Amino acid sequence: MIGVLVTFTQTGKFDRSALEKIAAELRGPFEGMAGLRFKSFMLDEDGARARNFYVWDDEEKARAFFTEEIVDKVTGIYGAPPHIEYLDVVGFVDNSGT
Repeated sequence: MIGVLVTFTQTGKFDRSALEKIAAELRGPFEGMAGLRFKSFMLDEDGARARNFYVWDDEEKARAFFTEEIVDKVTGIYGAPPHIEYLDVVGFVDNSGT
């Protein structure tokens, strides 16, 4: 498994309600996406960084998703270019079935 942390940073604060709307609108295409185990839309404590975290089955699928077209699209949506980090998932706990 591989994790991908995508961070959008602004000089000001992100509007929480605007991010909630983005999350609601963009949720659909990710539901049932092949190779994607998990995706979250997050906002840090000070509101300056919006972060999305993904867990993929493998690195190939993760890297294939983050095309130049996707990067351009999310830059427009969030108003800031993303910083993308690929992380090796060495352990995972999933309590969603309990």
